[in-house]
Amino acid sequence: VFGTLISAIFLLELLRPNVAEFRAVGLATSTITFPALNCRKHSAVLTDFGGIGDGKISNTKAFEAAIMNLSEVAPDGGAQLIVPPGKWLTGSFNLTSHFTLFVHKDAVILGSQDESEWPPVALLPSYGRGRDAPSGRLSSLIFGTNLTDVVITGNNGTIDGQGSYWWKLFRDNKMTVTRPYMIEIMYSKHVQISNLTLVNSPSWNVHPIYSSDIIIQHLTVFAPVDSPNTDGIDPDSCTNTRIEDSFVVSGDDCIAVKSGWDEYGIKFNMPTKQLVIRRFACISPSSATIALGSEMSGGIEDVRVEDVTAINTESGVRIKTGVGRGAYVKDVYVRNMTLNTMKYVFWMTDDYGSHPDAEFDQNAFPVIKGINYRDIVADNVTQSAQLDGIGKHPFTDICISNVNIKLAAKPKGVQWNCSDVQGVANRVSPEPCNLLPRKEIDCPFPKDRLPIEDVQLKTCSISGNF
Repeated sequence: VFGTLISAIFLLELLRPNVAEFRAVGLATSTITFPALNCRKHSAVLTDFGGIGDGKISNTKAFEAAIMNLSEVAPDGGAQLIVPPGKWLTGSFNLTSHFTLFVHKDAVILGSQDESEWPPVALLPSYGRGRDAPSGRLSSLIFGTNLTDVVITGNNGTIDGQGSYWWKLFRDNKMTVTRPYMIEIMYSKHVQISNLTLVNSPSWNVHPIYSSDIIIQHLTVFAPVDSPNTDGIDPDSCTNTRIEDSFVVSGDDCIAVKSGWDEYGIKFNMPTKQLVIRRFACISPSSATIALGSEMSGGIEDVRVEDVTAINTESGVRIKTGVGRGAYVKDVYVRNMTLNTMKYVFWMTDDYGSHPDAEFDQNAFPVIKGINYRDIVADNVTQSAQLDGIGKHPFTDICISNVNIKLAAKPKGVQWNCSDVQGVANRVSPEPCNLLPRKEIDCPFPKDRLPIEDVQLKTCSISGNF
């Protein structure tokens, strides 16, 4: 635990020049500036609606009343709700369009541990059932659906899901519905989630799904490394997404790219595509820095990953799939990774399992192709690669170049364990398996820019007695 804490501090310092871009300005005049997709004409403070920040009294009704009132004026130039200093206990609440939720640096939103404050919501159509239990799922702490132009931000304010209550229920097999997520935005466009610290989510932290034009930046996410399913950021059936300048310590994948589960995801048929991940850091001893899957049955394509650091993490960019998933993972580009203390650098899994039910199509074979890794340095590695394609359906067009892996004191005897894969390698040490023969090549990385990369944030401000 101490080693993980030291690693977390190191990575936070590494990212600090980026995170520090956003700072309160002119505190003597109670004015704070911050970057946002759009600035707002109307503004209110949670205390205007009866909010009490003592960490004990529920503010669910105060959040609901505030957002309902602001939603009436939001079409006229937008509206924002300020969460001021204090500890604001609350259950789930829903956002509205043309709206900013701003969490002050000295504010903490606390997730209630009263189950009655977490209403049920419909099952996700691309999943067909809940992830924890088949019958249902609970609304996220901060939730929104069918929104346009929504911003969740702050000057590094904190959202604490108080997840230990939910983790115990899950470990004791007492969950009859799926645990809440911290933030979930559905069927929405023009979404920003930024400049926040998220701690102890009941399950996944940030889950945009069936949405487009998303910016996620300057997040610090913490959960105990043994906490169940506390993924950091999970873009799911989303298009045109930018994740950057963030740091995750997690009990599961730091980033998990998804698009639906087996026959339900195949039927819903909404891929995740046009995704850029950059300047990202991770600690997750039992999971991946970035996972592609395992729920990828709507497809994953055009993923660009660069400038990533991981310490004490199970693997780098991992592909997780299996028979029944169908669809594809293709056109993936990864460069400039720095890894230290890893079980694997490269890992592709052909038999992840974990099916929603017995009705999945055993002839739904995923297509994995066009996977490119370059410019990677790794130290203290147990095994360089475990690459397992599917028999008669191999993973193809794999390219690995300019990779230097230094092994741990007690490494695996077989460093490159490969089956049913096809590709090439160049300037890779230790020497790859013979299914990746040497070819004088630098693996490609796109030179064009995704549309989301050119979206510029505006400088907005709030004023008050904070």
